[in-house]
Amino acid sequence: MHHHPLVGPVVALLTWSVVILLWMYVTRFPAMKAAGIDIRTRVGSKPGQLDAVLPPQVQWKAHNYMHLMEQPTLFYAVCFALIAMAAEGMAVAVLAWAYVAFRVAHSLEQCLTNRIRIRFPLFFAGSLCVIGLVLLAIIAALNS
Repeated sequence: MHHHPLVGPVVALLTWSVVILLWMYVTRFPAMKAAGIDIRTRVGSKPGQLDAVLPPQVQWKAHNYMHLMEQPTLFYAVCFALIAMAAEGMAVAVLAWAYVAFRVAHSLEQCLTNRIRIRFPLFFAGSLCVIGLVLLAIIAALNS
């Protein structure tokens, strides 16, 4: 069975998002227990309220998971649009895999050391990849 070249990067980023989700759980639940937070009796709160209670290194994983639910939605949307238009090519594949690589690197930086001077260029480079994919989708749409 032949898959569109964008299926690989989409599945890779989905897999990475699940890895971060699990990493968040295995670090956050023990930290919540150590902080005396009982999730069975805790009432819902606003995002970020646990920042004042849990160690930053624990929260970094939660913050990164939220980030993986934000900008990557553009990546998924443009990938599915390109797949629907059967738009293939070296540029499409390179930009998609580069985006995944930048997101993984961004996640590792945010989850481990969280240095903005490293995170921002990774985020920006990934953003350029998404912009490039959107431009390719516009061209594909105009040519169909």
